Amino acid sequence: MDCRVCSASGDLWLRVAGGGGGGQYMAQRGGFSHESEHDLAVMVSDFLENESAGAESWCSSDSDSGFCDLAHLANKISYNKLSMDQHESEVVSAVNSLMLSINETDLHLVKSVPCNASCIRFSLVKLLRLSGYDAAVCASRWQASGKVPGGDHEYIDVVNCNDTGSSERLIIDIDFRSHFEIARAVESYDRILNSLPVVYVGSLTKLKQFLQVMAEAARSSLKQNSMPLPPWRSLAYLQAKWHSPYQRQFNPDEQKSNTTLPCEHEQCNGHLKRLQSLLQSEIEVERLLKPINGENNRRLKKLERRRLSSFRHL
Repeated sequence: MDCRVCSASGDLWLRVAGGGGGGQYMAQRGGFSHESEHDLAVMVSDFLENESAGAESWCSSDSDSGFCDLAHLANKISYNKLSMDQHESEVVSAVNSLMLSINETDLHLVKSVPCNASCIRFSLVKLLRLSGYDAAVCASRWQASGKVPGGDHEYIDVVNCNDTGSSERLIIDIDFRSHFEIARAVESYDRILNSLPVVYVGSLTKLKQFLQVMAEAARSSLKQNSMPLPPWRSLAYLQAKWHSPYQRQFNPDEQKSNTTLPCEHEQCNGHLKRLQSLLQSEIEVERLLKPINGENNRRLKKLERRRLSSFRHL
């Protein structure tokens, strides 16, 4: 056998054996020894049979440690990445392609203050609108409340009007993983972090599922190092970034940007190159694993039909 799947969706771990010596290609940093593959395969099988379990089942009941099963959380990430409809899949493909097409000359200075990649977001919005999508840069802001600090965030959305007259809003965050970086992360947390999409594209409902997983994983990782969860890594703060009131903007604020010169912020150019490199690597890995992911999708749909059938007979 040429390859062995080591995760529910195949995009966390892939073992490739070649010839007599064998080798290992890892989609993310870190990995498992040959001896641990059987245990991981059993864990994946259990996950596929019980993927509908709620958040209360994510964490270990081991009273001595109280630590969350980070490997199980990684599988929740994999399942959420696989779950998308046709429209969402089309937008993902468009966003990835357009992100890779942006170059330094497309970036323009949109703010006199630190840009924080606004130039990249506006460039992507411009390309999405030229492709026929109702895209905009969304600037959200929220006030401090309780233990949740106040703040602001900038992301992209795409609004799609259905034939029924209702609209569907997809969120796009071009540097999704950066929201979950924590100090002294344990190795298993890094694997979960690197299993997240480089660029998030999806609904607010799916986004909430990702946030719940990452907040729990961060809590567990920090707890193992006897460190508290910072307020800006809490679930409430993370949700505030995308769930707070926002304003849509199609073009850079001309009052702040009276120039058409390329973006002068070197960090933005470097940021763009880093994101494109990560995105290209992610696309290559998913291309290799596409047949495996297709098989997992069929298994998940079969399980879903089985559950629905059971509910009808209750």
